[in-house]
Amino acid sequence: MNANALSINKYSSHIVFITGGTKSGKSEFAEYLAKKVKKMSYVALSENNLDDNEWQDKINLHRKRRPKDWKLIETTDLINTLRNEEGPLLIDSIGGFVMKSIGKDKNEWSTKMNSLINLLIRRKRITIIVGEQVGWSLVSEYKIGNTYIERIGELQKRITKISKDNWLAINGRAIKIDEISIEIPT
Repeated sequence: MNANALSINKYSSHIVFITGGTKSGKSEFAEYLAKKVKKMSYVALSENNLDDNEWQDKINLHRKRRPKDWKLIETTDLINTLRNEEGPLLIDSIGGFVMKSIGKDKNEWSTKMNSLINLLIRRKRITIIVGEQVGWSLVSEYKIGNTYIERIGELQKRITKISKDNWLAINGRAIKIDEISIEIPT
């Protein structure tokens, strides 16, 4: 498949989910797709940690790649952002939503996750979501690490089910997983 043949403009209501590991190219691919959409808003789901130079370098790299005409929303409150923003969105990345709720118990987490899924389903405009793949290798020796892995896995499985297009970024390549996979029966 040629990247120039990709078109998401024909969809008025659409969720595109792009997942992959660290440095896989998932954000770049999401940005490539989003550049074809007018009036895009970029939702950066992280807190600005000025004491972490490596994090600041990563944020600056993302900022340099984004078109100047995109609206930037830096937040950790994705629920309210989805309630208030009606235009097209690029959410990078869903792991920030999981981290914001990492201290919540299972019931509180389930409620937040269900609220997010319901808001995504009701959106009328294109929503491109970037998500990080974790849990393919080592199991964390810490409870918080395992909680994160389990929650992001659960959330991303739910996002995949409601997405019209699902992509896996790996080694700088994008694979449309809908075309080469089947949903696992539950």
